[in-house]
Amino acid sequence: MFEDLADLFEQSAADGTPIREIFGADPVEFVEAFVQNYSVGRWIGRERERFTSAIERAASEDTRKEDRTV
Repeated sequence: MFEDLADLFEQSAADGTPIREIFGADPVEFVEAFVQNYSVGRWIGRERERFTSAIERAASEDTRKEDRTV
C-alpha cells in the first residue's frame, strides 16, 4: 500500500501534477478511498462497524436499565 502511494507521488511529481489534482478537495476522503483498496482498509472498515455496533448495543442497554429504574 505504501509503495503504491509512493509510486503515485513519484509519478505525479514526474508529470508535474499539482497535489490538489491528486488529493482533490478533501484529502481525508482520498486517503479513506485509497485505503479501502487494500485488505488492511477492509479490516479497518469491519472493525469500525464492530465498534459502532458495540457502542450502539451498550447505549441501548443503558437506556433499558434507566427505563427499569423509573
